[in-house]
Amino acid sequence: MNNQITQTPPPDNEPVRDYAPGSDERRSLQRRLRELKEDAIEIPAFIGGEALRTGDTREVVCPHEHDHTLARVHMCGEAEVERAIEAAREAQESWREMPWSERAAVFLRAAELLAGPWRDTLNAASMLGQSKTAHQTEIDAACELIDFLRFNVHFMEQIYQNQPRSSPGIWNRMQYRPLEGFVLAITPFNFTSIQANLPAAPALLGNVTLWKPATTSVYSAYYFYKLMEEAGLPSGVINMLPGKGADVGDPALASPHLAGLHFTGSESTFQHLWQAIGDNIDRYHSFPRIVGETGGKDFIVAHASADPDAVATAITRGSFEYQGQKCSAASRIYAPESLWPDIKDTLTSQLGDLKIGSPEEFTNFISAVIDDDAFEKITGYIDTAREQEDAEIVFGGDYDDSTGYFIEPTVIEVQDPKDRTMREEIFGPVVSIYVYPDDEYAETLDLIDETSPYALTGGVFGRDRAATRQAVDALEDAAGNFYINDKPTGAVVGQQPFGGARRSGTNDKAGSILNLLRWTNARSIKENLDPPTDYEYAFHQPDVASQAKQAGDGRAEATSAAKATSSQE
Repeated sequence: MNNQITQTPPPDNEPVRDYAPGSDERRSLQRRLRELKEDAIEIPAFIGGEALRTGDTREVVCPHEHDHTLARVHMCGEAEVERAIEAAREAQESWREMPWSERAAVFLRAAELLAGPWRDTLNAASMLGQSKTAHQTEIDAACELIDFLRFNVHFMEQIYQNQPRSSPGIWNRMQYRPLEGFVLAITPFNFTSIQANLPAAPALLGNVTLWKPATTSVYSAYYFYKLMEEAGLPSGVINMLPGKGADVGDPALASPHLAGLHFTGSESTFQHLWQAIGDNIDRYHSFPRIVGETGGKDFIVAHASADPDAVATAITRGSFEYQGQKCSAASRIYAPESLWPDIKDTLTSQLGDLKIGSPEEFTNFISAVIDDDAFEKITGYIDTAREQEDAEIVFGGDYDDSTGYFIEPTVIEVQDPKDRTMREEIFGPVVSIYVYPDDEYAETLDLIDETSPYALTGGVFGRDRAATRQAVDALEDAAGNFYINDKPTGAVVGQQPFGGARRSGTNDKAGSILNLLRWTNARSIKENLDPPTDYEYAFHQPDVASQAKQAGDGRAEATSAAKATSSQE
């Protein structure tokens, strides 16, 4: 018997380790890097808790050392998807009926394991498989993922506690059910925390998921799945299906049991998925929930009152950390003429000091982009800019893929504020800068708002409070996460719920209660504690005065009738 009203532990953001030279944490992570790199592993699909090897394998390599194989991953197709749907449906009833506190315990245990014995493994896997530096992987694969696991439990508790009012004699309740069917989670390569949270958040609420991780990040995905196994997640709740997008996505979207889509990736892919759901809408048991985050063309605008060194530092960190492979990365800058020389001097000086190379060497600030496709796309923008008469590469522009997919941090000054590099998401270490006349600040804010179809992140720098307020108001719809005197990256779970609108997604704010609400199916329950036994209501009874008048009229009629009878006699 379980007669407890459970309260989950209040969450705190996981402290970020600094991996300083000579520290135990640095030595421990370096040791785990060496261990993981020694032997290539085999990554199967996981369906109903069972490892499935399809025989159709693809190599997983280090982007910064692409001749080194980390793993061979078994790719899935329609048959594996159908099998996973069956496994998820088999697991669904017992998982949804499990007390919510027991589901919470699984995810809280996963957070503790990640904060402790699994921390080096997830960090090392992200460094090797996604070429993230020690700091970038620490804030992602460790801290943000731990925060997602802990805070989501807290948000779940808040949801369940949100109950309606009851009137006298009536008890009202709200039940937050999981969705009917499975949630398809399609996850990106760039954040280990996001690729884990997309299947895990719906699962916490009692849902079952099919998870297609990006092949370029499946190495860290594999270790997260194994972490959840150790934490006690029942078989079939999360089914991991590596594979090409269409090979997994198409049969999953065609299933009548699809209940939701949790997606992070490109805008074009999200449009395709949404269209496919629309095309199949008549076959679903219920209308699927669609949650997606698709990227951005994120901006920094500096007012003439800004500190030029602060602006330059925000560009260096906001544009080039993790090689600009963040949907929140600053990729278009608007600098006033009066400040641009100082911003440029500081920026180029900082970039000149940065080291580029393997993340296994902790002194490097920038490593390789994810794969050859990304390398070709990004360098194409650089080559085009180099040939333009109205654009100038003021820093960087070099690249080399002989050993790894390395691209030098590149700064392009453009004369045309609608230049292609100011409008299109590049997703790499390239930033474009437009220099505007100081007296055209208001016009520049309008320009920022209308230049890009995205609306994810952005920020303003300035000491003049009226100027920063002006930007906040003018750019209200241009960014779902807005920053004042800070770089537009680094949102923290529970502090800056993350997401954007327009072409950046559905803005369901990962890292907040809003995202978890999307994975619930609410039911209102009303109980009458003393139900009526007579059908009559008071409203349709006659008025008292009317009854008296009717009674009086009846007596008068009786008297008249008596008199008439007497007269006749």
